[in-house]
Amino acid sequence: MNIESFRSYCLSLPGVEETMPWATGKNEHDRGLLCFSVAGKWFCVVHVDEFDFCLLKCPPEKAVELRENYEGIRPGWHMNKRHWNSVYFNSDVPEEEICNLVCLAYETVVAKLPRKVKEAIG
Repeated sequence: MNIESFRSYCLSLPGVEETMPWATGKNEHDRGLLCFSVAGKWFCVVHVDEFDFCLLKCPPEKAVELRENYEGIRPGWHMNKRHWNSVYFNSDVPEEEICNLVCLAYETVVAKLPRKVKEAIG
C-alpha cells in the first residue's frame, strides 16, 4: 500500500473529504498531515511524506482488543488514546485489515452524526 492507494480508498467512502489543516504551519512535520473527515469529523490522519502509520478512530473496547492482537497497532500518537489507534504499515497488520479498520473508523464517526446528516451523505 502506498499513499495514493490509501488516499483513494479513504476518498471512496461516501461523503469523505480531505484537508491538510496545518499546511501553512511552522512545524515541518505537521504540514504533511492529511486528514480525512466526514461531515467535518475526522476519522483518519496520515502523513503524506513519511507514510509509516495512520491514526484511526476506533470504539474504545475494540481499540484495546486490536492493540492486544497486533504489534503494529498502538495507542493513537498525539490523540485521545482511548478513541484513536496508530496503525503501522509494514507491520503485522495485513493490508486488508487496515482497509477494514479505515471502514470501522469511518462508521464510528458516521454513527454519531445526526440523522439528517447521515441521510445527506447517502
